[in-house]
Amino acid sequence: MKQLNDNNLKSFGKVIRKIRKRKSKSLNNIAFSRGGVTSATLSRIENGQVDFKFSTLLKLAYTLDISLIELFKEYKFCNNTFD
Repeated sequence: MKQLNDNNLKSFGKVIRKIRKRKSKSLNNIAFSRGGVTSATLSRIENGQVDFKFSTLLKLAYTLDISLIELFKEYKFCNNTFD
């Protein structure tokens, strides 16, 4: 289950990086211009290094200036079998 979780975090992080780059903003620019999450937290999310809570997800959407639905629109679960 841990491996599945790690894979999903990395996959989600790639989607977040793609969204941020589509907005043509660096980690620092987007974090400082909108607030919400810090550039360090955004970097850890993009690299799949942090399992975050729902409030961080809300802040992430705010920082990227997108809806929660848009955060998950391109995301594909690595495996949709859950125990």
